[in-house]
Amino acid sequence: MSLPTVLEEADGPRAIDTHAHQPTSEFLHDAGGEMMRDAADRFGADLETDTYENMIEEYREVGVGRTVLLGWDAETNTGNPPVPNDYVAEVRDEYDDFFVGFGSVDPLKDDCVEEAIRCVDDLDLSGFKFQQIAQGFDPSDPEHEELWATIEDLGVPVVFHGGNSTLGACAPGGRGLQIKYGNPMLIDDVAANFPDLQILIAHPAFPWEKEQLAICQQKGNVYMDLSGWMPRYIDDQVLHYAKSLLKDKVMFGTDYPMLEPEPWLEQFAELDLSPEVQRKILWENAESFFDL
Repeated sequence: MSLPTVLEEADGPRAIDTHAHQPTSEFLHDAGGEMMRDAADRFGADLETDTYENMIEEYREVGVGRTVLLGWDAETNTGNPPVPNDYVAEVRDEYDDFFVGFGSVDPLKDDCVEEAIRCVDDLDLSGFKFQQIAQGFDPSDPEHEELWATIEDLGVPVVFHGGNSTLGACAPGGRGLQIKYGNPMLIDDVAANFPDLQILIAHPAFPWEKEQLAICQQKGNVYMDLSGWMPRYIDDQVLHYAKSLLKDKVMFGTDYPMLEPEPWLEQFAELDLSPEVQRKILWENAESFFDL
């Protein structure tokens, strides 16, 4: 096992994974349903469930000390049950030295604003995750402005999905999911209209990586992570920006359990990145963004 030099030299697990899901049936089977089985086939992964204890051990063995655990609610568009926000908070509470809990609200539900407030005020969750393709919505649509204004007032960050999605991949009609909602240009409107809303675009946003890089460069409140892609397949221009103009704005993420931390970090170690940039991507940028 060959890990990044900065992790081998760190005093204990230091890296922060900004993008992980539950290794349990709540996400893999219930919320994911058929579209998740399609994604697993494309990733070459399986949908076997695991325990949080095993997950945490897997992370800590390779130098990861904290992980953002994401909620999920795409019920209106998919018909699948959500990963309940109360459940995310319970897992966070049980393993509070490891997980940072992010809730999810379905923007197509009438009570999405009230649920967002409850997530922060009552459950003490640290932010929100949106998967626009699974949830079937355009974040730039004015009907969602009250939700963004509320989250901005709550003072917590949001994670938006960026780029294509393997959910529903190769199924007839992609199971009705529309990849146009993954275009980061739709997020640019949100960033412009809500400048105090801190936004993390998850994944190199294929096929819109250039748009994503432009937004991250121009909008001070927009960042990105490298989750969902093994490092050797990440676009060269993304890596160039990650070690130059955007070195303070790019973060490490896996998309666990579809991608696991050990092989991801082994490939990351092969990239031509200075120790300074490695530290920024693996933990320093996330510490600042998530206020850890």
